[in-house]
Amino acid sequence: MSEPRLTNLKLYLLRLGFDAPPAPTLATLRQLQWRHTGVFPFENLATIAGAPVLIDLPSIEEKILVGGRGGYCYELNNLFFALLLELGFDARSISGRVVMNQPEGSWTARTHRLSLVTIDDVRYISDVGFGGMVPTAPLILDTEAEQATPHEPYRIEKQADGYMLQAKVAGEWRSMYLFDLQRQEDIDYTIGNWYVSTHPESPFAQRLMVARTGDGWRKTLNNGSFAIHRMGASSERREVAQVDELIDLLAREFGLHLHDLPHVRHSLARVIAPVSV
Repeated sequence: MSEPRLTNLKLYLLRLGFDAPPAPTLATLRQLQWRHTGVFPFENLATIAGAPVLIDLPSIEEKILVGGRGGYCYELNNLFFALLLELGFDARSISGRVVMNQPEGSWTARTHRLSLVTIDDVRYISDVGFGGMVPTAPLILDTEAEQATPHEPYRIEKQADGYMLQAKVAGEWRSMYLFDLQRQEDIDYTIGNWYVSTHPESPFAQRLMVARTGDGWRKTLNNGSFAIHRMGASSERREVAQVDELIDLLAREFGLHLHDLPHVRHSLARVIAPVSV
């Protein structure tokens, strides 16, 4: 079965700063991943608003490339995977279990999508959809050495059940997600996305999460708590207590305009209610 093709390739490349399709090299992959995390924000506004999250490629293109929105892993990494194939990369989709902020040894649901890319017989993981801790560079799979990125250092530990991605935050190695190389089909992602977007115990149904990267910084929004994390410096934090202020912040800091979510005001009021009471 052939993979779906992008219908907005030229627009996609222009958003990423390319006026023509680049060659499928490691240098290109580095540029693509770095730029993607800065241009297309991670966000779950749809799940907060109770709107369906469609993860077929045409729907994702319409939402992100045409509609000016962001998305989460089932959207961003699906779109990015299609781009990699279009450019001639040797890539396939895999999945993982998010353990960030979970007790040591936690075995969580398989709810994260990412890509495995092979270049000159070297295997890399590439991920543009992991929220506030998304790696901003591809990472070599078959080494446990510390790997530099434009942001935090990362490493990949080989484990009995696959691989553990870790990031060094404030001098401490923290586990992000456990993944393996098992082949995934669309139905696997459909089931994961259904759980993530609709289950009442899913974090994506409970709180607003928005993130974006830039040169030397990460911006994050968790419900009404906005932060700018600067590499090698203290983070700047502030609470947002009013819906209009939050909508303005989403547009100004993350480039998100919410005209396609008519009920979003009520949803945003709900997630910042503890602050505004």
